[in-house]
Amino acid sequence: MSEAHKEPRWERRKQDRPQELLAAALQLFVERGFAATRLEDVAARAGVSKGTLYLYFDSKESLFKSVVRSNMLPLLDEAEAMVERHAGSSAELLRQLILRWWDAVAHSGLSGITKLMMAESGNFPELARFYHAEIIMRSDAMLVRILQTGMASGEFRQVDAESMKKVIIAPVVMLMLWDQSFGPCAISPIDPHAYLASLVDLCIHGLKQTPAVQADHNK
Repeated sequence: MSEAHKEPRWERRKQDRPQELLAAALQLFVERGFAATRLEDVAARAGVSKGTLYLYFDSKESLFKSVVRSNMLPLLDEAEAMVERHAGSSAELLRQLILRWWDAVAHSGLSGITKLMMAESGNFPELARFYHAEIIMRSDAMLVRILQTGMASGEFRQVDAESMKKVIIAPVVMLMLWDQSFGPCAISPIDPHAYLASLVDLCIHGLKQTPAVQADHNK
């Protein structure tokens, strides 16, 4: 691109500001929690004035929702697409979903958002309803679909899918909380991949149909 057609530096900076504000907000929400994070601190970390922040976000609540949407919805979209196109073993799909989700969350620091929601939802019910509607319900639906598909094919034994999804999710949530609470202090460190491999192994063996029943189903 010629010098005459290059975008002015200040224009590029202006276009980058929403993402810079979201990145700064994610860091501070994870470090301090929702209640203790101040908009002026978010603005300062992003290198702008508080007034500039208000050009893009009219409240701390709207900023938090944008942080969650910009970081977590793409991960959910990708996971749902993976579930949609999968045509093989439900057990293998469950394994891939859990391991890939953790890798994405761990590398982005999003486990801190889970800790924040667990700790502060009672004080901010509107945020709790938002997070449940846009994140938890979609995650739950994916797991239920995998379980129901596995049961329908005879790969999994018949279980209560609504209850089983919580049994599967709970250890993953525990790992995220541990990662954010005890992890930084190096207290009883957990190898996340070994932990999740054990979880997946336990879940799959608990769900697997017995060979005799599976053979009858395939007749």
